[in-house]
Amino acid sequence: MVSATFRFYEELNDFLAPRRRKQAFTVPCAQAATTKHMIEALGVPHTEVELILVNGESVDFGRILADGDRVAVYPRFEAMDVTPLLRACEHPLRETRFVADAHLGGLAHMLRMLGFDTLYDNHFRDDEIVAICEHDGRIVLTRDRELLKRRAVTRGCYVHALKSEAQLRELVERLDLARSARPFTLCLHCNAPLRAVDKASVLDRLPPRVREHYERFSTCDQCGRVYWEGSHFRNMRRLLDGVLLNNRPSGT
Repeated sequence: MVSATFRFYEELNDFLAPRRRKQAFTVPCAQAATTKHMIEALGVPHTEVELILVNGESVDFGRILADGDRVAVYPRFEAMDVTPLLRACEHPLRETRFVADAHLGGLAHMLRMLGFDTLYDNHFRDDEIVAICEHDGRIVLTRDRELLKRRAVTRGCYVHALKSEAQLRELVERLDLARSARPFTLCLHCNAPLRAVDKASVLDRLPPRVREHYERFSTCDQCGRVYWEGSHFRNMRRLLDGVLLNNRPSGT
């Protein structure tokens, strides 16, 4: 049996037992335990980790711990360039395609509003989500930390907030999504791209009041839905503008 001293930084502390937060602590480790094994045994999903330092040296998840090792574990960096260091994950984490678990339907809907390809079905089982992540390289969104600990989940985000709007703000800030958002370019129902259409081509699918008051329309070729800039659109626009304006880089 060996022991190692761990220190977790910033929001990673939220996953730890209260007595271990924001301080160094020493724990016993199984023989030949890796950094990944111990980090997750302490409650932190590997998908939340960007950088691991053992005795001041950057390592990956496969590093076997030795007696007396000092391990510093950092979350994703937004403002600090860690490119010269060895990141814990082999590939970059910041893809912009998602798969959301069954409890995050509201968040999935809002991400589609922002133009981010987001798969969601309230009947998705955990095994299906893992398979989608592995096959498509999507980021798993969930409040289930055990799901994020699965070996096949290489990209994922634990969503801390409880309400959809707060969840959206959290993700936009954490993953720096404001610069790549393309609002109202995806169908909110089926996640397919929208295209602009002439009013005449969708006239037979419009309610009478919409025919009278609106001129600009888009449609989804997959499900046939038609969208226009009515009161619901304006309410969504205000919500999204509030999220994006507070997260845009200065000078843009």
